[in-house]
Amino acid sequence: MKRTATDLWNDIFENGVQSVVERITDEQSLAMAEEFGAHNYAPIPVNIVRGDGVHVWDGAGNEYIDCVGAYSAVAHGHLNPRVVGAIVEQLKKLALTSRAYYTSEAALLVKGLAQYAEMDMVCPMNTGAEAVETCIKLARKWAYTKKGVEHNKAEVIVCENNFHGRTTTIVGFSSEAQYRVGFGPFTPGFRMVPFGDIAALTSAITPNTAAIMFEPIQAEGGIIVPPEGYLADVRKLCDQNNVLLVLDEVQTGFCRTGRKFAWMYEDAKPDLMAVGKPLGGGLLPVSAAIGSREVMEVFKPGDHGSTFGGSPLAAVAALAAMAEMEVGDYAGRSAALGARLKQAIIDIQSPKVIEVRGKGLLVGMEVSPDVDGKKLTKAFIANGVLTKETRSHTFRFAPPLIVSEDVIAQIVERTRKALDAVC
Repeated sequence: MKRTATDLWNDIFENGVQSVVERITDEQSLAMAEEFGAHNYAPIPVNIVRGDGVHVWDGAGNEYIDCVGAYSAVAHGHLNPRVVGAIVEQLKKLALTSRAYYTSEAALLVKGLAQYAEMDMVCPMNTGAEAVETCIKLARKWAYTKKGVEHNKAEVIVCENNFHGRTTTIVGFSSEAQYRVGFGPFTPGFRMVPFGDIAALTSAITPNTAAIMFEPIQAEGGIIVPPEGYLADVRKLCDQNNVLLVLDEVQTGFCRTGRKFAWMYEDAKPDLMAVGKPLGGGLLPVSAAIGSREVMEVFKPGDHGSTFGGSPLAAVAALAAMAEMEVGDYAGRSAALGARLKQAIIDIQSPKVIEVRGKGLLVGMEVSPDVDGKKLTKAFIANGVLTKETRSHTFRFAPPLIVSEDVIAQIVERTRKALDAVC
């Protein structure tokens, strides 16, 4: 007999959500998601039911090394004990107040995050896209109130091949056609230049330029690393033209690239920075716009907000996550193990691999256009590695930063077998 919605709610109410979830097979999960879920994702065809550290398991008990890492969000590994413990303790006390009140947790979060990022002030949000939108609002208001740009004329220069999120404002300045088609009209005020081209960037600056915003390494764009010195050159350019440098470190931040933040490879301290993903310890969506006092102070009460941003629960998750990264030297681990992973994939010497690039544990393996990406993804699955194509036939390797040398060796060996399977 077909179950009704009432049956489902009664089952959940009487037996608990986990009891119901555990009765769902992998096949049922995929079918349910396809029937009732919007098709805005094309997931890897694996149903994950459990995670621990760098590994995840499907309902059939198959184990995989997670090299997607929730797009860098699971930097601490799945269910990091210290971050879980901090959340559990906070759940016994207070979870959500909104920003209508002060809380000690939110106060400690803004202090701790400002100090960790070596910046002045913090505006807590939830998702990476919200952090980017917050930076855009701050940059525009700074341009009007501090720089003297005529009202509604401020411009932000962005880079081709960017990925800053999925809001209608953000996709409006994407160079990826699919992100834009069918979603206009778009917000004006953005100019686009090639990534890594300092001459093009210089030419694009006008008296109305409020900010230059880009990712220090383009993760979704295919793990694209700019030329050495580019970040420092952009910093100098901004200083010379009274323009804000805004960096999107949502994916590259918090030790992913082998530094606390990718800008720290060069003298390129930003005026504003969007952060997120690993800030929640792989457990909660936590993000923020961080910046200099001169810029952040343009916000006045009522200018911006978020009901859940900086909640007590989010705050303790972020604080525990940062403490874990700092005391555990996640940046050092990422630099050393990432270099080993990158070189070992190069040493496979597969004729199908065009280039291996990245910094720290953000590594991209670009394969030749004649390689069937779906077939290679399935070969990775068959060999117990979960990774996914970004653009340009580039497969991402971004495992949790707690990954061991032994697991790095396993990733490389399984990559070799997957490549052999499609060659």
